[in-house]
Amino acid sequence: NLTFLVLSDYLSVKAGRSLSIPCLYGTQYRNHVKYLCKGSRWRSCSYAIKTNERQKSKKFSISDDKDQRIFTVTMRELTNEDNDGEYFHLSVTTGPPILSVRDQKITGFIGENVSIEFHNCISDRLQWCRLGGACVENPSGLMDGTRVIINKTGHKDFTVTLSGLKLESGGWYLCSSGEYQMPVHLSVYGKSEISKSPCIYCFQSALEPLLFAHFCKSQR
Repeated sequence: NLTFLVLSDYLSVKAGRSLSIPCLYGTQYRNHVKYLCKGSRWRSCSYAIKTNERQKSKKFSISDDKDQRIFTVTMRELTNEDNDGEYFHLSVTTGPPILSVRDQKITGFIGENVSIEFHNCISDRLQWCRLGGACVENPSGLMDGTRVIINKTGHKDFTVTLSGLKLESGGWYLCSSGEYQMPVHLSVYGKSEISKSPCIYCFQSALEPLLFAHFCKSQR
């Protein structure tokens, strides 16, 4: 069996949303097949998607970064029928999720700051961890040379700010509160990757169209 490090057993997500889950594995499993198994019991579950098969599902997708030793499963348009079933506890709710993030995929630039907004229904404290690495608890701390500040901005709202980003700051993180966790992926780019003229080439990296359009508009 493939043994990997995933986030805690508990996840909460609003119905209709998508969720990406990173799984860190050992070097001995680099060339093994990875998969999402759907079912209440491990021995009787069925494969929802596998890395060695052509991906036809609109519901699930899977990718494997063998250099980082992380494979990622994405589940889309979640409904109440997706509660539990996978090899962790998944709570899909029409109300506010127990622990949620505004954007699960974040982009930042070297030397600058980036803020991530969370909604936490169960605790006044958050913990910010690198997947498979160090953790910082609020109010602040250092992680790989980057300062992490956790602020409570409302009754149940929090902001995690990473200051002085480095290229190596990119990757998967976990925000946790109690038994619940929420994964967040941070992509960090250098200013040398930006060209202001013409606007169509302002990013040499493949970024989200919305971010591309926002940057181009700001340069005019």
